[in-house]
Amino acid sequence: MEKELRTESDSVGELSFDSGAYYGIQTLRAKGNFEITGTKLAFAFIRNTVIIKKAAAIVNKAYGLLDRAKADAIIAACDEILHGKHKRDFIVDAVQGGAGTSANMNVNEVIANIAIEHLGGKKGDYSVISPNDDVNMEQSTNDVIPTAGKLTVLSLSKDLIAELVQLYGALLQKAREFDDVLKMGRTQLQDAVPMRLGQAFRAFATSIARSRERIVQSLAEMRTINMGATAIGTAINAREAYFSHITEELSLLTGEELTRAADLFDGTQNVDGFAAVSGTLKALAINLSKMCNDLRLMSSGPRTGLGEIILPAKQNGSSIMPGKINPVIPEVVNQVAFLVIGHDVTVTMAAEAGQLELNAFEPVIFYQLFESMRALTGAVKTLTENCIVGIEANRERCAEWVNRSVGIVTALNPYIGYRKAAEIAKESLKTGESIRAIVLREGLMDEKTLDEVLDPLLLTEPCRGRL
Repeated sequence: MEKELRTESDSVGELSFDSGAYYGIQTLRAKGNFEITGTKLAFAFIRNTVIIKKAAAIVNKAYGLLDRAKADAIIAACDEILHGKHKRDFIVDAVQGGAGTSANMNVNEVIANIAIEHLGGKKGDYSVISPNDDVNMEQSTNDVIPTAGKLTVLSLSKDLIAELVQLYGALLQKAREFDDVLKMGRTQLQDAVPMRLGQAFRAFATSIARSRERIVQSLAEMRTINMGATAIGTAINAREAYFSHITEELSLLTGEELTRAADLFDGTQNVDGFAAVSGTLKALAINLSKMCNDLRLMSSGPRTGLGEIILPAKQNGSSIMPGKINPVIPEVVNQVAFLVIGHDVTVTMAAEAGQLELNAFEPVIFYQLFESMRALTGAVKTLTENCIVGIEANRERCAEWVNRSVGIVTALNPYIGYRKAAEIAKESLKTGESIRAIVLREGLMDEKTLDEVLDPLLLTEPCRGRL
């Protein structure tokens, strides 16, 4: 049975398509033009665009700019979408030309056709509700899309920040649990001086706390929006009542303390705020990846590597080597870091490439930025739940490396000098004789003082047991 078709026209011509579709001709043209990634617009972004449309309808109704019946139908249509209906009608690719006009019109058309039905009309009869004149009243793609992007960053950030708090807590717990475990510190993968395993995990926690704070600070820029700017910042077609109240209404609907940009031209043409957020995500990715590199090194083995910690066994590590367990959770976090760092390059280039009064490349900025936020949220969650909380210390192996290392010779520098300490280290490495034994044999220090100076635990804190 053939589907019933409806025909719509625009300035380009006519198209016939499924009469049951809530999108319209402009959306359909965009779908044909932009088969790019195979990924549709993020529904979080759709939701925030719809919230903007609802806020506009509320303001336009309150100040008599839009017929009450039309406004109520638009608001009801927005609520349907916000409750999860009509997802299949948002068909435009995430990466598109036109600075997001296709995304804006996809939302406008879907809302219009739902509202038309609320008023007893048939889809496509835009004499009842117009996507452009009614749903998009007082707006432009150029203020709607960047605002929706900022609201989406704010909404996606909540889960990421919550997961970072959990990771921070898990790392602090391990720092306390491992505080009495001596291990060998290493620089450039070579023996350095003793430290405590707890100190390593506390350093991880500190880096995560700093990354979280950096992200939170960058989000402040996302609360400055350019609604009312319309096309380029002159607020053309935006009447005073709407212009004065749209930001306030949007704040009420989103629960965010939004402010209108002091310079609407700047707010419309520059997207460096998104680049700033992306930069903080990159910095987080760097810290996460470095931590996971360390976890993989410290857990390497189990017999022929460092073997200082034991990661939770999550799955078989090989299709051919029985009993092999790989550090799969740190590995996936590493890969997410690579992804995010690459996305930051894209965001940087797209933000720089804006010209004159508009940046046309917001779609790819949002595509990459939103994916970075979602991927990092998932990566941090699995790192916490499937790795950090289950890590165990291999106390015997840690002690073995400390006892075998010549790194403690560094503590002798203030007593016997760097040059003599280097000679002793070289002799110890060559003969296998301990640092302590060589110093005593040569009569360089008395036994009591030497034991105090070389106490590994005292060496792990500033100025303890020193001259």
